[in-house]
Amino acid sequence: MAPALDKLSAEAARIRAGEIAKPFREIVPLSLQVHELAMRCTRQVHDLSISQYPAMKDGAENLALLAGACAQISLAAALCNFAVHHRTEILAYEDADTTPATSQDQLRRVGHELQMAAKCYRAVAQRLSRRLASRAAQAEDRRLIAEAHGHSPQQVPSAAAVPAVRRHV
Repeated sequence: MAPALDKLSAEAARIRAGEIAKPFREIVPLSLQVHELAMRCTRQVHDLSISQYPAMKDGAENLALLAGACAQISLAAALCNFAVHHRTEILAYEDADTTPATSQDQLRRVGHELQMAAKCYRAVAQRLSRRLASRAAQAEDRRLIAEAHGHSPQQVPSAAAVPAVRRHV
């Protein structure tokens, strides 16, 4: 997820550096990509929230962090739309700002929000990667999952939840 966020942030910076003479052609494709990514992230958080992930050590905290990242990505998508709106106001209002400054500021904020979300995804992925590399941590997660489901740890298969978590983060 972080590489996609970095790519979109770089695209926002590239657009921001120009005059934004054609906002529908320049900003709207970025807006659509950021909206699509926000939907994917939200779906991912939902899927993780209904899995065994919240029962794992730091799972609920990681979910909260990922929900925050989803909010940042959604905000970035909305800011893209504001950037289009501010740049096209000159078509509707005689006294509108004819410079791209407001749209450029919105795109700066887009880049910032995407970078913050990427930082969050990297941190969560690193934490999860460390846990998945540790047999002791995996055993602890199996125990926590069993307790959350009201089972004794002996009743839980040895690979409980690990493949599903790898697939999502």
